[in-house]
Amino acid sequence: MAHHPVDDCNDAPNEHFQDVLEKARLNRRDIIRGGFGLAALSTVPMLAACGGMSEPELPSLGFNAVGKSLADGVVLPDGYTYTVVHATGDRLTKDIPAYSNTGAEKDDWSMRVGDHHDGMDIFFIGRNGRYSEKSTDRAVLAVNHESSADAHFFHPRGQTTNGVDGKKFNQFGGWDQGKREMLEVLKEINHHGVSVAEVERGKDGRWTYKDNSAYNRRVNGQTRMRITGPAAHLRDIQQFMVTKYATDGKFSRGTLNNCGHGRTPWGTYLACEENWAAYWYMPPGSADVDDRTKASRQRYGVINAPVSSPTALVGSQGWASVSDTDDRFARFNVSAPAATPAGDFRNEPNTFGFNVEIDPLDRKAMPAKRVAMGRFAHEAAVCGLPEKGQPLAFYMGCDSRNEYIYKFVSTAKWDPRDVGGGMAAGDKYLNEGKLYAAKFNADGTGQWLELDIAKLPPSFQVGTRTYTFANQADVLVNTRIAASAAGATRMDRPEWGAVNPRNGEVYFTLTNNSSANRNANTTDAANPRAYADNDGNRGSGNPNGHIIRFREAAGASTATEFTWDIFLFGAEADADQSTINLSKLTPANDFSSPDGLWFSPTTGICWIQTDDGAYTDETNCMLLAAIPGEVGDGDEVNIANAGATVPQKTFLGATLGEARLRRFLVGPKGSEITGLTEADDGKTIFVNIQHPGEDTDAIGTNADYTFQSTWPSNAGYGPGKRPRSATIAIRRKDGKPIGL
Repeated sequence: MAHHPVDDCNDAPNEHFQDVLEKARLNRRDIIRGGFGLAALSTVPMLAACGGMSEPELPSLGFNAVGKSLADGVVLPDGYTYTVVHATGDRLTKDIPAYSNTGAEKDDWSMRVGDHHDGMDIFFIGRNGRYSEKSTDRAVLAVNHESSADAHFFHPRGQTTNGVDGKKFNQFGGWDQGKREMLEVLKEINHHGVSVAEVERGKDGRWTYKDNSAYNRRVNGQTRMRITGPAAHLRDIQQFMVTKYATDGKFSRGTLNNCGHGRTPWGTYLACEENWAAYWYMPPGSADVDDRTKASRQRYGVINAPVSSPTALVGSQGWASVSDTDDRFARFNVSAPAATPAGDFRNEPNTFGFNVEIDPLDRKAMPAKRVAMGRFAHEAAVCGLPEKGQPLAFYMGCDSRNEYIYKFVSTAKWDPRDVGGGMAAGDKYLNEGKLYAAKFNADGTGQWLELDIAKLPPSFQVGTRTYTFANQADVLVNTRIAASAAGATRMDRPEWGAVNPRNGEVYFTLTNNSSANRNANTTDAANPRAYADNDGNRGSGNPNGHIIRFREAAGASTATEFTWDIFLFGAEADADQSTINLSKLTPANDFSSPDGLWFSPTTGICWIQTDDGAYTDETNCMLLAAIPGEVGDGDEVNIANAGATVPQKTFLGATLGEARLRRFLVGPKGSEITGLTEADDGKTIFVNIQHPGEDTDAIGTNADYTFQSTWPSNAGYGPGKRPRSATIAIRRKDGKPIGL
């Protein structure tokens, strides 16, 4: 995923577990063998069929690993093929022209496929035109769209300001606060959000999208949305959301920077708002905000004071510079000129940072921001295995360095009759519940810390400011501050989560961390490595990342305790196996910076996707297939990090080897591999290729400009040479399930 420029906003003094190694209170092997009643996991669906806690016979992967690649194309194993389903700019209605890929479009992008394809899921259409749990030949793909870092690709000469062409501006590198062009800004706002596009399977087995389907729609940066939350606290929540647009705080406008996603058991889509904090602007000399707002903004990385001059470089795209009459653009100016928040947009950032529920098969249903699930840089919201008569648990990561892993547990107990219940079911399960943050102990156990105002200290230090919680609504809106106050464990950039359908265990990618946060003196059991890149020029700290997994006590969604270990450490194959390459990766399966994560419900394969900057000197980003075991199948290890006075203890899962971990795909130049879902009983998988050619400079006026990537046009899809994000469909030539 593209990341916030200041992605470490957590200066909380939560203890590092180097300090609590001696506090371990339970024998890990006793815990794994049932110290928390874990033998009850034999009741978990699919696990009991595999013999409960006994070691199941695991299959081997059935393809030859692909090698590392720096080519500008998609590399797959022998016997596999792919087609492009849709790409950035493809039209969702025949009422607008087909995409030119020159930036010449004059429409506002509200009915085109967005950019930076990310999280994605498939929703099958039944005979009645509504949601079907069973696979059919018709479906919609709901696809998230993340940042506008490459917005220069869909303007003729790159982004413009004050008549100056060809500059490469982006929300992470800054923007000269001159005047932007309205059509450019509309394109940039509207390409965010979610694309819903009907796809159908032809007689040849290939899936294609329909550019004239009644299901096609965009949920974008201007779409009206409901503000929802617990009934007892909803009025207080709405006070945080009051703006000139919605003076009662009951509605908000738009969703931005949608990254990972979630799927509900009743058949709706959760679009997760990730790096939303970088879009705002406060002009020089504008009215400042109060100290409480400053403390909140500081913790989230939102602009915190007026800029010094009109040409100051700030995180914004300059959207607020466009003149308007309905505040479509003025809302990105978050200063406080009015007497109350109802007269300006100082609270506009408070309306972002949530899971946005969308019914992809009901275009009339208004999307809802689910405040009860917390406000942070959401990166996926994965539901645990639903069990009739039990609450549902959703697991969430906050994608920033030193941030936390969260869990939301519904008050309502799961009723399978709610399948197909749409947004009404969402109101039932996602508005009332308990929100927790994870604490990973040094002995391989963990606790879920409830974020309840009655269980938190009344105030907490945020930088130089003291933040006092006003009420439970404040806890839900300022979740990062609450999690820090509770004492959650700071993690190495928590991103996607996934649930193993075989046993209900939960996996999270921890993409990386820098030496500013992770060094020999600040490691802990859950984030145990501190080292330099193997080549010596790609950063230090934990540049390759790892994947952690945990098992809830008794397999219960309501559990407040769990056990954990590290599933895999990312590393280069030739890195030292005692300090870096602890998972003993080989050239067939070494990887760096795990990001996307998804389990196939059909094959049980764990698919790992990378968003890397530490190994890109040797390979583009990739997709790997893994056959996992279970928590506790490995052993305790001690890592002698350079400069540490004592080894760092952690717990590592069993080494997989090439039979159970192989590289399946390598993407085009500059791309990230992300988003995955399947159809046809695992015989087709859909994968997103995000931002190929990301490092291309501004387009300028040079007609002969050389792009870093020209994919997918160089693979025969679409006009022009400008790179485009896209969804691809992968199949085996023999028609069998993918991977096995």
